[in-house]
Amino acid sequence: MAPRTDGLVFVALGGLGEIGRNLGLYGFGPEDRRKWVMVDCGISFAGEEAPGVDLVFPDIRFIAEERRDLLGIIITHAHEDHIGALAKLWPQLNAPVYCTPFAAGLLETRRLSEPGAPKIPLHTVKQGGRISLPPFDIEFIPVAHSIPEANALAIRTPLGTVLHTGDWKIDPTPFVGVPTDGARLAQIGDEGVLAMVCDSTNALRDGASPSESDVAASLAELIAKAPARVAVTTFASNVARIRAVAEAAAKAGREIVVVGRAMDRVSGVAGELGYLDGLPPFRTPETYSQLPRDKVVALLTGSQGEPRAAMARVATDSHPDISLAAGDRVIFSSRAIPGNEKSIDGIVNNLVRRGVEVITDREALVHVSGHPRRGELEQMYRWVRPKIVLPVHGEPMHLAGHRDFARKQGVEVILSAEDGELVRFAPGAAGVVDEVPTGRVYQDGDLLVNAAERTVPERRRLGFAGVISIAVALTDKGELAGDVSVGTSGLPPVTADGEIFDEIIGETVVELLESLPRARRRDPDTVVNAVERAVRAEVQRKWGKKPTCHVHVLIV
Repeated sequence: MAPRTDGLVFVALGGLGEIGRNLGLYGFGPEDRRKWVMVDCGISFAGEEAPGVDLVFPDIRFIAEERRDLLGIIITHAHEDHIGALAKLWPQLNAPVYCTPFAAGLLETRRLSEPGAPKIPLHTVKQGGRISLPPFDIEFIPVAHSIPEANALAIRTPLGTVLHTGDWKIDPTPFVGVPTDGARLAQIGDEGVLAMVCDSTNALRDGASPSESDVAASLAELIAKAPARVAVTTFASNVARIRAVAEAAAKAGREIVVVGRAMDRVSGVAGELGYLDGLPPFRTPETYSQLPRDKVVALLTGSQGEPRAAMARVATDSHPDISLAAGDRVIFSSRAIPGNEKSIDGIVNNLVRRGVEVITDREALVHVSGHPRRGELEQMYRWVRPKIVLPVHGEPMHLAGHRDFARKQGVEVILSAEDGELVRFAPGAAGVVDEVPTGRVYQDGDLLVNAAERTVPERRRLGFAGVISIAVALTDKGELAGDVSVGTSGLPPVTADGEIFDEIIGETVVELLESLPRARRRDPDTVVNAVERAVRAEVQRKWGKKPTCHVHVLIV
């Protein structure tokens, strides 16, 4: 029998072919005895395709079945699309988690605010640190991003090193935290990099992203020149932006009022770790009304139009503590995540109607991306010089653009994969060699529901064509024992000819029952199916749509 050879493989359960929901798995060993490490465990936000659903999780059934061989979960940084699913999914894995102090602080703060959240074993690793999970040796390499303590990972194995970039950019003046460690990346490139699994979010954009320090200077000017109140909304996790706003407020003689639980949590952890040292204490929302209009800056959650976040409530004048009036200035220090544009525009329109000045990244430099454009990607390729590249963290158009770019950099092997496709890096020819179960899991209220189940598709149908509920009582001889009960939701009240839909439905049921042979009327299942078909057909004839129809038959 031929010996079973070791292999080095990678599979994404999320984040490949989409932005968000990042979860990658690296495996090493013979096919039947692989050891695994997980990189990140994030969420994405549901859109109109999933009514009633807020969050989308990766489907982790594959690695849950392999959990005895899961050596650890490595967190590159603390954004929600990289850590947001951890608390919900960790009990299925029960593996140690390795992350930086900032990520650990946010995870622990959230756990304390959520009753019943699991106590996850967190092992803190400083940027530049290294951990050994044989056969893996993993080094945390500092990179600049829009959150403190972001890292690329050098994942060393007996078959070669993979550089997992995580989310990154090149910013020599990041305002908070350290720049991307180009010297260390170049040293790792000199050692030899088998493969690079690389961020593709901005792979279609030329040049380089501006610096956080440039944004800080622009915010300082906008706050200094504001005639009345200022409200700034941004991603709560962007500590550099929080610090920039706070420094600008202090220079302008204004006080910072922090509004929103997420903003409060992040600023608390950032303060404990020294990222807000030297700044005046932040004020609570209750003090806002006591401060003069030209002496306050409110720092709010809700930059993505979230309906329950602080900014949305302020825009509708329904926040208990924070209000704005004509002459005040609101700065959206963010960029819309695709799919959120409509919600954000609604907030902006509400503010403008009330005479509030709104400044977005269209009018001023109030936001920069935390992801690399092509100029920064080119520098990363010069540092690392990988033999194999797998673009990740992007939609298909971003991944295709990144593959074209990598080809121009002279990379030997450029791979294409989707969520669930198992990629072999070594030994032998690199490429997709297998497929594992994957998918999307919705957080629906307090429950996790697999997207393949009927719950959300049925909800979409209800939203499109409504629902009809019919109750019929029959005697044991198959005769009507009373009036047919009809209830509708989401249907127009009358047809184009002025007929009442409830009456049309009731008449259709009676006619159908009279047409059925008595023997068939004694079978409840037969009656249910016949009534449903007849009612849906008649409603479609009168309306042009087929609603969902629920029929209840009671034999009395």
